[in-house]
Amino acid sequence: MKSTRFAARLRPALAFCAGALALGAAHAEQIGSVNTNFRMTGSDKVVVEAYDDPAVSGVTCYVSRARTGGVKGTLGIAEDPTEASIACRQVGPISFAAPLKQQADVFSERMSLVFKTLHVVRVVDTKRNALVYLTYSDRVVSGSAKNSVTAVPMPAGTTIPVR
Repeated sequence: MKSTRFAARLRPALAFCAGALALGAAHAEQIGSVNTNFRMTGSDKVVVEAYDDPAVSGVTCYVSRARTGGVKGTLGIAEDPTEASIACRQVGPISFAAPLKQQADVFSERMSLVFKTLHVVRVVDTKRNALVYLTYSDRVVSGSAKNSVTAVPMPAGTTIPVR
């Protein structure tokens, strides 16, 4: 009985924390998902999200990653697996808002309440006139060697402005 009352009091606080964390997360548009492990309280999934590069109009990155279901997943306090895959593509005419840094974090999104973050980094390959995107996750204590990379070549006549 006491644990039920405690859970009822804890639920709004956890929902508030999850909402506060979501405000600081990168804006992603979920474009699809598949269930990988059925649970009565919410299935585990692999989701595909689209991120538009805020500094490069016409480039979108598609990231697939696992999302943990169940009660913890529903409340936003589960730790999602580290694996992620990325594919970035030209989806329209390319233009640059300003000169790009040689290397910059483009997106980051929490994969757990506190400890793990998914990153997407953009690297400019000036020699080949391409944008290279790398995804990896880190933890407060240690990073992860699991990563994925993709590249977007620039159309003929388009040069990447670099600071």
